[in-house]
This record gives sequence, structure tokens and C-alpha cells, in this order.
Amino acid sequence: MQKLMGTTVYGGIGRGVIKYFHRDEIAISKARVVDTMRELRKFAYARNEVEEELKKLYEQSVPVVGEDEAQIFLIHQMILDDSQYVDSMESLILNEHCNAEYAVVRTVKMFSKMMEETSSESEYISERIADIRDVSARLLRHIQNRDEKDFKLDEMSIVCADDFLPSETIRLDKSKVAAICTSYGSANSHTAILARTRGIPCIIGMGGELKESLENKYCVVDSYSGIMYIEPDNETSKLLDHKEAVEGRKRELLTRLRGRKNVTRDGREIEVLANICDLTDIENAKRNDCGGIGLLRSEYLYTGKNDFPDEEMQFYNYRRVLTEMQGKPVTIRTMDIGADAGLDYFGLDQEKNPALGFRSIRVCLSRPQIFKTQLRALYRASIYGDLRILFPMIVQPGEIIRIKEIIDEVKAELIQEDKPFKDDISLGALIETPAAVMLSDLLAEQVDFFSIGTNDLEQFSNAIYRHNPHFEDIVPDDHICVLRMIKTVCDNGHAHGLKVYICGEFGADTSYTEVFLDLHIDGLSVTPTNILPVRKTIRSLNLSDRRQVRQNIQKYLKC
Repeated sequence: MQKLMGTTVYGGIGRGVIKYFHRDEIAISKARVVDTMRELRKFAYARNEVEEELKKLYEQSVPVVGEDEAQIFLIHQMILDDSQYVDSMESLILNEHCNAEYAVVRTVKMFSKMMEETSSESEYISERIADIRDVSARLLRHIQNRDEKDFKLDEMSIVCADDFLPSETIRLDKSKVAAICTSYGSANSHTAILARTRGIPCIIGMGGELKESLENKYCVVDSYSGIMYIEPDNETSKLLDHKEAVEGRKRELLTRLRGRKNVTRDGREIEVLANICDLTDIENAKRNDCGGIGLLRSEYLYTGKNDFPDEEMQFYNYRRVLTEMQGKPVTIRTMDIGADAGLDYFGLDQEKNPALGFRSIRVCLSRPQIFKTQLRALYRASIYGDLRILFPMIVQPGEIIRIKEIIDEVKAELIQEDKPFKDDISLGALIETPAAVMLSDLLAEQVDFFSIGTNDLEQFSNAIYRHNPHFEDIVPDDHICVLRMIKTVCDNGHAHGLKVYICGEFGADTSYTEVFLDLHIDGLSVTPTNILPVRKTIRSLNLSDRRQVRQNIQKYLKC
């Protein structure tokens, strides 16, 4: 028996033979051409063919994975029409007299290198690289008049690859896919999205040990633990059978919590909301019975672009999420972008520590026209649901005062243009810096609610970047510093009649749910898959048993 380990994307047990996804790897070299116009015509023909192909893929994908997930092929159409992308290939053909195939390959390498260098730690950028490679592979295939590779599965299979391109994942026959395993990829990659959307056990980041020589070997994937067992022995198989039965019962019990209230045994109710990154997460949030959206990160509208998103594009996106949530609260965070995003069109100077630099609300207030475009779109969309706007990286009350001045300008413009909007939108401050904690009594006089971003609050208060490999060694397991700051924010917020939410990863840690409730947190905003487990924990608590609660609070707060 052989064991391979990776990162879990979607939990489950999958059994089958390993089928390795093979791509046609064709070496393409540079060839000098005399008739450059002929190469341009080949390129134009390929673009037209790919455009038609992507339209069909979108139409075929909607009934399989839903409209939100299928929009990836609309994004691919945008890449295909991107002027910088197209101009690069056409310029290479004309200026270097090279063949069209080489122009595509050279452009892909140039774009990939540029994006990797500007944001090496960004999962979003990694996904956009995969999108560019996917579109480019289609162009190459049509330039060379090759048919699309068919990948058929005759039996239940564990489908493996280095990673999958979006168009490859969508073609997999779910009825024959027991699990998906990849050597690379990220939790927000298209492979991961497909797995979560279609309920397929999935492990990513398994490294170089996942290789083609494993083809046709029987294996069992335990993606609850992130382990692939190749040719497991009888004892391991029995243990996995038992685990599958136990996890199945747990999942069934959780589904029974849909439609139930998030209320403790002694009657204390708390909101449980969803954190989402973009429109593709809405369906998952609804499927897990969220009470609304506690955090929509609006950066997805800005990243991977060559220019600022216009008002109409933003308006469409905000209206879409508000409409989809059918009156449930939707909190949209204004863009949180700095030099580390690698967006040249922002014109931000490179910084040694962009996490602590000129970013987020600081960029918005220094460039009010960019900010006003987003605010106009938000206010116009507000008539379609219960919109709340959250402002990140707040450190002082003066920032909120300036924000309100810009909002007044936006309202005046919309009134003059006879464009409807809600006048009473709740405005919130994202408490994610020690400064905001210390001034939360003053900030509470300026906003309608607080949302505590525990991810950044943890790294800023402990003075260590949360992606630093030593983070876990330095940050104390009991999170005592952050818990005390949460208490301060709750006390100051409630003294002014504000609701206080937690929207960081910490909020999903059910071992602290009782502590959060006893600190009188009003709501927890977590990833969609954590909603039902958090609800289960809430419903199991009895806060009226003060002796037990006091012991738990003292354990964490040491007070």
C-alpha cells in the first residue's frame, strides 16, 4: 500500500482505478514566415472558431454546473477579445515574421511570467494564468487543425492530473468520477470549484509523487483527511468503509438543520452568514442555507483586468447578488487592493510591505473618482435588496467622515440624474487593525455596524504576516489577544447600539462559538460549507448554565 497526501478541497470517500489525464504535448518552435498576412488570417480564423466553441461550452455548462460556474467561459471570451493579449500575438507575427503557433506560445509565456512575478502569492492570479493557458491551447488546436482530445471513462475512476484547465473539468463525466486528485492547484482553482459544486471528493497539491506510472492502479481517496491510499490493504479498506458511514450520517444530520434557526437551547439567537469571493459562490451559500451574505469581497471585479471596471459592470454584479439573495442582507466590502495585487492600471508604487501600505480605503480616499464609481454602482443596486456597505482598513474616525462626504456627493449626482437609490443603507467599519480596536468607541459614533476581520487583526496584532511559514509557531493557540480585542469592540459597539459581526476564518472555529456568543457577538460570517456545522454548535449550547460558560470563558480569556 502507498499513501499520498495533499490538501482537501471537498470531503468524501472515492474508490476506483486511477486514470491520468493526458494532454497532447506538441513541441512548437519558431519558424520564419514570408507571408505574414497568411499567418494573421490563420490566427483570425482560430479566434473565430474558439469564440464559437466557448459560446457552445457556456450553453452546455449552464445546466450542468449552473449559470454562475458556467460564466468562466464568458471570462474566456473576454480574454480572447483582450486587446493586449491579441495585440501581442499579432505584433509578433508582423514584427518578427514568426508563425502563428509560436506567437501564441510566446505570448502565453510572457503573460504567465508577468503575472507570476507581480503576484506570486495570489491564488486569483494563478487562476487567471490557467484561464489564459486554456484559451491559448484552444487557439493552438485550431491553428493546427487538430481535434479536441477525448477523455472517456469506462468505469468508476480516480481522475488525476498535474491540474485541470476549466474546459477540461467541465467535460468530465461525473457519473464515472469517484474523486479528483491533482499535483498542483489552489483551493479556488476551477478544479476545486467543480469539485465543490458537483460534490466530488477532491484533493489538490499532492506534488510530484502523483504521476502517470500509477495509471490503472486501484485506490481509495479519503479527501476528509487529504490522503490517497493506493492499493490499500484489507484493514485500511475496512477503516475507510467505517469512516464513510460515520461521515455520511454526520452530513445527513447537518442537512436536517436547513431551515432551522441559529438559536441556543436557552433561546439566544445569532445570525450565521456567508463569506463569498464572487458571484460563483452564491449558489453554494444558498445551498447551505445562509442567513445572508456577511462579506462579499469586491476585489474580483478589479483583479485580472487591464482597466478599472466601469459603473455598469459593477452595478450588474451588485444587483445580481442582491436579487439572488431575495431580501436577505448582503454586505459588500469596498475594494481592498494594494501594490501586492499586481494591477498596473492602478499605478501603485511597489512597496516592501504592501499589507501595511497604501491600500484599500487609503487608495479610495486618495482617488475619489475610483471610489465614487464603486459607490454609485452600489447605491444604484441598493433598490434590489438589503444592501450594507463595509469599509476595510479603517484606522480612525476621520476616514469615515470623509467617506460620508463622498457618499453625499454620490447621492446628489444620482438625484440630479434621476436614478433611484435607497437613502438609508447601513454603513460599517471593518475592524482589522489594533488602531480600529482602540478607537472603536469613536468609530461607533460614525457607523451602523462593526465587522471584525480576525485574519488581519491576528497578523497585525502579533506583527507577523499570516502566510509566513512561522505564523503558527508565533501566534498563541488560545488567541487571547484577538479575543480580548473582540471583547473591546463588542463592548464599545453595543454601548452605541451597533451590531457586531465576525467575518474572519476564526468565526468558523466551533470550539470558540460559545465564547463568541458569551461576548455577545451578533453574527458570524463564514465560508458556505461551515454554515451548517456552526449552526449545529449554536443549537447545542445552553448559555444559561453560567457555571459551565464561565469556565470556558476563563479558559480562553484568562480573566
